[in-house]
Amino acid sequence: MSVAWFLLFSAGLAEIVFALSLKYNQGFTKLWPSIVTMVSGGLSFYLLILAIKTLPLGTAYAVWTGIGAVGVAVLGIVLFKESADWYRLLSIILVIAGIIGLKLTDKT
Repeated sequence: MSVAWFLLFSAGLAEIVFALSLKYNQGFTKLWPSIVTMVSGGLSFYLLILAIKTLPLGTAYAVWTGIGAVGVAVLGIVLFKESADWYRLLSIILVIAGIIGLKLTDKT
């Protein structure tokens, strides 16, 4: 895996932390969750910026949002007891397939 893909994957993980921290900061009224939100959001964008220096913008953005969406959806099921019906799980699988497809078609 190239450095750019590692940066992009890391940006996606930071995006998951960012999105989850939104649930916990309660409208930026909780100090530490708010700090986590700001730091993880900034880190996610920074790593994405580094990744798109090498990767195609459309691919990088789609993968970044896909990683975030899948991560938050799965953790929503685990942490917040959100629905795990088969439509939702199938949709998550389709997003993962899209991420894999974009990675396989990238020539970098």
